[in-house]
Amino acid sequence: MLLDHDVDLDVNVAFSPDCVGEIATEMASQLESGQVLLLENLRFHAEEEANDAAFSKKLASLAEIYVNDAFGSAHRAHASTEGITHFIKQSAAGLLMEKELTYLGKALESPAKPFVAIIGGSKISGKIDVIDNLINKVDTLIIVGGMAYTFDRALGVTTGKSLVEEDKIEVAKEALAKAKKHGVELLLPVDNILADKFAPDAKTQEWDSSKNFPADWQGLDIGPKSVALFSDVISKAHTILWNGPAGVFEFPRFAVGTNAIAEAVAANIDATSIIGGGDSVSAINQAGVADKITHISTGGGASLEFLEGKKLPGVEALTDK
Repeated sequence: MLLDHDVDLDVNVAFSPDCVGEIATEMASQLESGQVLLLENLRFHAEEEANDAAFSKKLASLAEIYVNDAFGSAHRAHASTEGITHFIKQSAAGLLMEKELTYLGKALESPAKPFVAIIGGSKISGKIDVIDNLINKVDTLIIVGGMAYTFDRALGVTTGKSLVEEDKIEVAKEALAKAKKHGVELLLPVDNILADKFAPDAKTQEWDSSKNFPADWQGLDIGPKSVALFSDVISKAHTILWNGPAGVFEFPRFAVGTNAIAEAVAANIDATSIIGGGDSVSAINQAGVADKITHISTGGGASLEFLEGKKLPGVEALTDK
């Protein structure tokens, strides 16, 4: 079984100093029913990431059934996630993998409406495919984080020293046009917390997003009016998907917006709430509301690619998808 999370088996676990070769083969052959053998890290072998067929076959020779419960690695076509399945009769998803595919899959295919997606983070380039895939599925799309300033620029607002991807301004314009075409409400912050420098002790001021930013200031968080607006929309949703923080939440003074979104998502107990991995998971844990979220994804890159609509090699390789 391939895992990327902790499992309490309450049994003694034997350890092989290599994942292939004579020792691994001998230790695997001596296993009795109910016993467990842990193999050494596969990445000590370059053949793992290269998805080498011969290496995959050696791994497969150690077992009769393959179970992949490592959703966080499912977007990688490696020997242990994809190659091994060509040399073993039956490959299955583990319970965690099943849970990930169930929640993320339902959000994309048949979400309870209204469906609200909150997409944040620093750059639009890392999330544009997610936005593109969601824009005809959601009722409301909320854009926060650094990427919101590229959207502001697309609307003709100057944003001072805020993070902006100049080469993605046209992409932002296209996303705005596509949202309008599909009747999707695309919301941007209506106010921001500006800072005079990128530092935890920076001077700050609230700023109306419709006005040009002061030349030497930069946006590091959403403002109180944005928090109120987004919280109201989130409170009415029946499906909520959140991927990416609203500001520089690593600095406590600029974590207010992210924490407020976390609390708003957690407060809507009638909705199915899904946190899409990465920084959003850190934000949920930082806000102390993880126990009130329906599903927190374990896969940063994997959940992102799944939300982009891409096929995951580690899922496609399974006997029963």
